[in-house]
Amino acid sequence: MAETGEYFHRFPQSKSIDAVRWLSAVSAFDRFVAAAVHDPDASSSAAAAAIEIHSLTLATSPLSPSIGEPSLHVRSSWPSPSRISALRSSPTPHKHLAVAAATLSGSLHVLFVDPVDGSIDSELSIADRSLHAGLVSAVDLLEGGRECITAGEDGRVNMVTIGEARLDYRRVYDSRGLVSYTAARWGSPMEFATGGLGFGVQWWDQRKPGGLVSQLKCNWAQDKATGIVHSIDIHPSRKHICMVGGSSGTIFAWDLRYQQQPILLSGVGHDGRRVSVSESEVWEVQYDGHSRSSSVTSAASAKILPVMICSEDGILAVLEQGEEPTELLIEPCAINAFDIDPQNPSDVVCSLEWETIGILMRPRESIIA
Repeated sequence: MAETGEYFHRFPQSKSIDAVRWLSAVSAFDRFVAAAVHDPDASSSAAAAAIEIHSLTLATSPLSPSIGEPSLHVRSSWPSPSRISALRSSPTPHKHLAVAAATLSGSLHVLFVDPVDGSIDSELSIADRSLHAGLVSAVDLLEGGRECITAGEDGRVNMVTIGEARLDYRRVYDSRGLVSYTAARWGSPMEFATGGLGFGVQWWDQRKPGGLVSQLKCNWAQDKATGIVHSIDIHPSRKHICMVGGSSGTIFAWDLRYQQQPILLSGVGHDGRRVSVSESEVWEVQYDGHSRSSSVTSAASAKILPVMICSEDGILAVLEQGEEPTELLIEPCAINAFDIDPQNPSDVVCSLEWETIGILMRPRESIIA
């Protein structure tokens, strides 16, 4: 289901889709999607997981000449030694497009993709157990694709430098299992945020001794259940605001200027009141540069910009502070992940639990600057 004026296209796959990311395009005719896939029926673990690079082609259709009928084809594939637990792509075009993939077994892999034909030219990796002792929950690439952060359930946070022939890392923090990290996101070349259990969020600054400078300890569930942060996003022009999505349909903004007053967009507040677009796990949250804010006054800068979320109960929606949510999709299965194309914010790729990649195309005339 999609709103009027929007087109949703399903592309069934032969494997489960764990994550999807747009790759930065160098031309309007070459658009690629990186997908982390997993085959639960594979006879060996070596054949079970992979990164696939898909090309998106738009062909003119008599039914929708302004949109074009898309097709999706696999251009290249890279076998992963373990199921992929986190996936991120470089936010800007480069000589090669970088894709960072972390695994359940603790390894990190950076693939370099040719921006013209989508072939995987080379790969650098850090083996299991040296970087993380087990599942890597989050990975994020810095602008330019030369540094990334990793965070894991083992309580380790690492900074990885991507060189021409190797990956080097330094440990930012190691809780030795006392704290478990489930999300991470760059805020600036020197700052990043992490999230974990109890809806806790941490802000790190590499210029400060120890790195950790602020943290939010806020269990929206009021100790009735353990909340988990699944996703964090930070707007490039408002790095002081972390948008957070987690369990029990919880979505909130943490403003570093007012650290003890997080803004609840969805979920159960401290007063027990529920305002929710979903009651299940919110797997991904991203600021939506396509949706126009309803506020056009000078107070607009004080409002939380529109964000998109996907959930375990099959909802893809846009939320804005103080407004009713806009449901873009309601699927009969979980929407495990999505990604908004940073160069064409009208287009959204998502992965459905029923072994399907979906492409949502929205009208482009409503894009905001």
